[in-house]
Amino acid sequence: MPTNLFDLTGKVALITGASRGIGEEIAKLLAEYGAHVIVSSRKIDDCQAVADQIIQAGGKAEAFACHVGSMEDITAIFDHIRSKHGRLDILVNNAAANPYYGHILDTDLAAYNKTVEVNIRGYFFMSIEAGKLMRAQGSGAIVNTASVNALQPGDRQAIYSITKAAVVNMTKAFAKECGPLGIRVNAILPGLTKTKFAGALFSNEEVYNRWLQEIPLRRHAEPREMAGTVLYLVSDAASYTNGECIVVDGGLTI
Repeated sequence: MPTNLFDLTGKVALITGASRGIGEEIAKLLAEYGAHVIVSSRKIDDCQAVADQIIQAGGKAEAFACHVGSMEDITAIFDHIRSKHGRLDILVNNAAANPYYGHILDTDLAAYNKTVEVNIRGYFFMSIEAGKLMRAQGSGAIVNTASVNALQPGDRQAIYSITKAAVVNMTKAFAKECGPLGIRVNAILPGLTKTKFAGALFSNEEVYNRWLQEIPLRRHAEPREMAGTVLYLVSDAASYTNGECIVVDGGLTI
């Protein structure tokens, strides 16, 4: 085992939803620790901007557009990884959809389908494709970004919360079946984090203040504060950590 348990030198890492927010910070931190990072999201220009920042800081990165709600895009990115790298050491399923904020009874089919396609089907088949590469090499680490909403459904965030609960169980299912193959699968459950994705929570002062009163640290998190947990989970420091869903919420769910 290396002296630096967090050293990712020589590792190839794919991070989805990496063009902003938590995903961007994960990509940058893994690159800081030596990983070659594939920055992925729906829009190539946004991905390239993050990859360029990593390269300018001395890291290794490339950009590849992938909408995880599209099976064709999933096939394309893994074809690219196989042909260019021939391996994948780390997958961080971070891309997510939350198109609907409102009462559960008013959820329409389009919002339901989009949320499920990205948050469940996308994570599932991204993990399958990554797992096949990792099985061939006998090692790998997958981290899924879930949410505290998986434990306590968010008000007016029903279908999103339901899909994130599915991600928790998916994490454990993959961990159980892929552990014997040398593949570790874990999840992070972020609490209230300042991102564009969570904009609806921050734009409503009443809702935001109600959240703060429930958080013992009395503040929201910044995206960078989620990245350290992911670094741990994909590194040798977590070599015996498998099937865990780590809550990072400032104490909200105590």
